[in-house]
Parts: sequence; C-alpha cells; structure tokens
Amino acid sequence: MKRIAIYGRQFGEGHSERIAQFFELLADRDVTFSVFGPFLDFLIESAGISLANSPSFTKATFKAEEFDVMISIGGDGTMLDSTTFVSDSGLPMLGINTGRLGFLSSINLDHIEEAIDQLLIGAFMIDKRSVIKLETDAKIFGNENFALNELTIHKKDTQSMIVIHAYVDGKFLNTYWADGLIIATPTGSTAYSLSCGGPIILPSSSNFIITPVAPHNLNVRPVLISDQSVVTLRVEGRSDNFLISMDSRSNSIDAETVLTLMRHNFDINLIRLKNHSFLKTLRNKLNWGYDKRN
Repeated sequence: MKRIAIYGRQFGEGHSERIAQFFELLADRDVTFSVFGPFLDFLIESAGISLANSPSFTKATFKAEEFDVMISIGGDGTMLDSTTFVSDSGLPMLGINTGRLGFLSSINLDHIEEAIDQLLIGAFMIDKRSVIKLETDAKIFGNENFALNELTIHKKDTQSMIVIHAYVDGKFLNTYWADGLIIATPTGSTAYSLSCGGPIILPSSSNFIITPVAPHNLNVRPVLISDQSVVTLRVEGRSDNFLISMDSRSNSIDAETVLTLMRHNFDINLIRLKNHSFLKTLRNKLNWGYDKRN
C-alpha cells in the first residue's frame, strides 16, 4: 500500500510539528502521496511544512483508482468531506484526528508512526459502513446525494417549528412537530442524533434511526427501523423554505419537495487498525468507566 491520497483542512499551530513528522515518515518509507490542493497550500504557506513540488489533486482531477488509501487529516467533519471524493469507489479511508472528539478520525497524533507502519504492511481490517441515499425530483446535491452520518431536515433561521410527515415503506409513521428531523445511519448514531437523545448502535447494525430535533410532543421518541425500509418525508410550515443537510453539505428545499430515503447500494470502507475497535473508541471518547469505583 504505497499510493496515498491525503485530504485535510486547516488546523491549529500546535499540530504543525506532528503533521510535519507524518510527511517525513511517508518520505522515509518511500510512499507516493498526493495532497488536496487547498490543504497543500495551507501546509506550505501557513503551517511551514516543506512540501514544495508535491503532487496535488482537486475534486475535478481526483481519481480513486490511482490510490490505495485515502488519509483524512482533521476532525470527523473533514472525514465526512473526504467521502465525497471516495464515493462508490471502495477506496479505504483512515482518519488522523486534529479535531476534538473524533469517532471517525480516531488515530491520535501520538500514534501516527504506528498507524503508518500498520497501514503499509496491511495489518488492518476494513469496516464497511452503510450510506443513506436521498432521492428527489429536483436532484438535490446532484451526485453527492448520500451521507455517511445522517440526513437532517431543519427549520431555517428563527422561523417557528416545522411539521414533518414521515412514512416508512409507504405506511404513515408520525407527524413530527419539531425544529427538525434526523435520519441517521449506525455511523451517525454517535453524532447529531446522539445529542438529540438518539441511541448508540453498533456500526454493523442494519438500521436507520429517526430522531426528532426538539419535538413539541414530549412522548415522541427516536425510532429504530430496518435500513431495508424506504422512508418518505413531506415538510410544511409557515415558511416556504426549509434546510436540508447531508453530513456537512446543506441546501434549501421548498414545501413541495418530497424526500425519499433509502440505503445506498455501496458502503464506505473505513480502516480499523490493530488494537482498535468501535467499543474501545466509544469508551475512550465518552469517558465510560472513568469512575473511582472502577
């Protein structure tokens, strides 16, 4: 595994030394790499990392088949952005965390050398993560109509709550009077859905979570459904426009738009290194077990 695509965002000054070491490790191990153009500019001009004449790519020029793996440098949002490059190619992805929590970008900067060495000798597993697909007549988001974490419908600005009519496999589920509604994948169960009271489910679970955002009815709770189901949503409210987001990408929709959601026909392949697991990450990130009784 010698051909690596590197995607990233700007990071704080405190990370520059470790990121410089990361690129030195790649050079020492004779790894061929290409860096996302805007990120490369940041590394050279702001982070002071010597990468002049390094190859780069853009969204238009990126070809997944030219690489063995994509490494994302940043937080979980950066990792979600990088999925739009990988899409249905099957290119494995690994996240190096320079952000905060980091469920997806789980490799700590202190463990970069270990991670690179395991990557190069193939000492890792592939976790297949399900992806949610959006279909609309207006083809919102174009070819990037998929999400690894969640799709969210939300009111815009300071408008009053919205009304969302939800159907599962053509059968009426509920009318949600709320600020919004989240349809999350198992990967997204530790993201926005969790902060709105949704359950944590294991990545291998074949489910979607329907989680209301600040529902007006106190007896409305998150619902777990099969990811083989098709969810249909219709939105109404005092405003004619609402906000829809897929992971970190947002757009505006009008009240006439019918949203159809289903599991996509491809998965995102996340690299899991030796001694790493979702349960271990869960305990570490949420500080489970940090109790004097343990």
